[in-house]
Amino acid sequence: MKCPFCEYLENKVIDSRSTDDNEKIRRRRECLKCQERFTTYETIENIPIMVIKRDGSREIFNEDKLLRGILKSCEKRSIKMLILEELVIQIKKQLQNSMEKEIPSLDIGNLVMDKLKKIDSVAYIRFASVYRQFSDVSQFIDELLKLIHDNNTTIT
Repeated sequence: MKCPFCEYLENKVIDSRSTDDNEKIRRRRECLKCQERFTTYETIENIPIMVIKRDGSREIFNEDKLLRGILKSCEKRSIKMLILEELVIQIKKQLQNSMEKEIPSLDIGNLVMDKLKKIDSVAYIRFASVYRQFSDVSQFIDELLKLIHDNNTTIT
């Protein structure tokens, strides 16, 4: 941070606090060379995540759309809404932390499947059948067998 008075690059933070709307952090700084004080504001940079769809088109990541897709695979299952909302939050954080501006929908689908597999095997199979676009019953059975082998349990 360059001092606005002498343009020296070193300074120290004297005080930090949130603004009234809690959208920014106000910092009082002191230049280590001229001892002048100045104020800076820090904001979160919200860069939208772009999803690259299978057909190559791009759209902004929409967590509501993701939740709707997950809800379809969880219909008539005893999974609390809070768990599914948390799943979407975790996926969004993971995508934001990846620092990628564009993410293939395939990667997002794989994240969902990894998390659903741990929550409910039936919801996982339902999501996988739509997401992976199974073309016949043998693909569906193969996925079931992999799930049984991976979990070493029976499907509930």
